[in-house]
Amino acid sequence: MHPTPSPVSALPRPRPRHPYGTVRTEPMRMSPEFGGPGRPRRAHGLVVPPAGGRLDLSGPQGARLRTAIASVHRICPEFQPVQAMRRGGRSVLLIGSVGRGPAVAKCLLEHTPARVERFRHEIAVYRTFVRNRPPVRVPRLIAADPESCTLVAERTPGRPVALQRHPLEPPSPSDLRAVLGAVCRVNSWQPPAGLFEAPIDYGLQIARYHELGLLTDRDVSDLRKLLHGLARGARGGGRGQFCHGEVLLTNVLLSPAGPVLVDWEHAGWYLPGYDLATLWSVLGDSPLARRQISQLAQAAGRDARDAFLVNLMLVLTREIRACETAVQRAMRDPSPPGPGDRPGQMTSGEEQRLLLRRLHDDCAMARRAVRAAVGTR
Repeated sequence: MHPTPSPVSALPRPRPRHPYGTVRTEPMRMSPEFGGPGRPRRAHGLVVPPAGGRLDLSGPQGARLRTAIASVHRICPEFQPVQAMRRGGRSVLLIGSVGRGPAVAKCLLEHTPARVERFRHEIAVYRTFVRNRPPVRVPRLIAADPESCTLVAERTPGRPVALQRHPLEPPSPSDLRAVLGAVCRVNSWQPPAGLFEAPIDYGLQIARYHELGLLTDRDVSDLRKLLHGLARGARGGGRGQFCHGEVLLTNVLLSPAGPVLVDWEHAGWYLPGYDLATLWSVLGDSPLARRQISQLAQAAGRDARDAFLVNLMLVLTREIRACETAVQRAMRDPSPPGPGDRPGQMTSGEEQRLLLRRLHDDCAMARRAVRAAVGTR
């Protein structure tokens, strides 16, 4: 009989590179929400422009921009738009100025109940930060309107650690240290009671993924056993751990004054290790970074280890579901090769399929670690 691997050794195991090279992914966000766009960078035929461009208000996209600018001016007439950092999809992101200071405005265009709720939660978080400052730098709120889902905040200086949700290259050791330091400071923060809620009901989330066929019966049983052990443990009760909720490298800006965290729409109380599990899930091309993250997450003992593993399974399942949706979308509407694409270069759909394969491998690795952890309970 083979010995049961420990969860610590099971998670950060180095994986072989894909024969076609580094797994590339379609960028989920082309620029940081409340900071500078960094250096121009090409990704799938799109170019992230530097600040200082001109607003194009012509055509259908121009109509969306005019609508967004009107919403912004209703709550902040002093805002002077300069450039659209994001003009498609669910929201519009504008950079400009308020008085002599740089600013950024965000306006939701598709008002579905879930998106409206997240946007209003983000506004509430920034308002809370006015009187209860977190231990990391965050953009200062200038104006906001929860009804129209519009907010204006300062545009902080700095470069994003990455421009893609699953970065093409792992962060440098110094960048990773800065990110982990900021995350640990956020996770150790104890804001006053009643300011934040728990964005996730772990039991309901596990049941939902099970109904969708994303978790097996064995997965559900193992995860519930870990949750039961955490509920009984002395360190598993209480409010949990305060987390940013979406610590992607695109949401961390590195400035001379230190890291800046943006996009707080998922902030709240989670099981310990949720932010670290999110980082682990998007660093598939950096086994050394994953090893450092998993060891940091599990340093506090068995309960911390089990909480991290529960979070990791749920985060990876969420990423798999999003990637499967992207693959299906790419199959329905394959994008033609761009003018700068090289012959034989992988398309967005191929890259998403490779990413999906890697996420399934990661989930299988996490599943083995969960089963090993259940065996130690």
